[in-house]
Amino acid sequence: MTLLDKDGVRLTVDDAVATVTLANASKRNAQSPAMWRALAEAGQLLPGTVRVVLLRGEGQSFSAGLDRQAFTPGGFDGEPSFLDLARGSDAELDGVIAEYQEAFTWWRRNDIVSIAAVQGHAIGAGFQLALACDLRICADDVQFAMRETSLGLVPDLTGTHPLLGLVGYGRALEICATGRYIHAPEAERTGIANLVVPAAELDAAATDLAAALLAAPRDALIETKGLLRDAPGRSYEEQRAAERAAQARRLRDLAGLTD
Repeated sequence: MTLLDKDGVRLTVDDAVATVTLANASKRNAQSPAMWRALAEAGQLLPGTVRVVLLRGEGQSFSAGLDRQAFTPGGFDGEPSFLDLARGSDAELDGVIAEYQEAFTWWRRNDIVSIAAVQGHAIGAGFQLALACDLRICADDVQFAMRETSLGLVPDLTGTHPLLGLVGYGRALEICATGRYIHAPEAERTGIANLVVPAAELDAAATDLAAALLAAPRDALIETKGLLRDAPGRSYEEQRAAERAAQARRLRDLAGLTD
């Protein structure tokens, strides 16, 4: 069932699995504010029955990053150019960037597990969109790069936090500051990729992982994801307490003692 198909984003749902497809292959799925709004809308449209969300890009590249038209004086039709945005007040500029970030924030919510199936180029905003997901399965031709700094910008689409968590401060700084490519072997070695497979097997591998995730009871997975996601902000003792509370909820639920 197709729930959304606009601005280079298509959302389909098959029972407990939703698929979000970047569908602008002719531009290597380059991103724009309209695409970001559509991605945010896709998150809002997910039925409550969905447990796993697959994110994929049509064509040879997952996403080549921000559409360079954004840097032209005219920008995109019907959109303020980046130059126009820069002339706004601090509050206005902050609000616009916060709106753009909404496309990247919902993938880690506790009631779903998100999987990015990444092939070819995942550059800048494309890299950050892959990092927004819980898990990444990559084709052996994948090429990640964080190019914002080379353009005089910073990665502002929520990518810095997950990148730091995956590879550590020193490597994250070096990746962002140099803008160099990260190929499949390094992506797998550093944890950016959970799994690397031949390009022809990418879709099948993502589907297999979705099926494996669906095998676990939903509430147990939700609780486990919440424990792991929030652990970095807790002390050891706080995490122990969170584990006890989560397990108590699970035991009462399994015993039929919850409302």
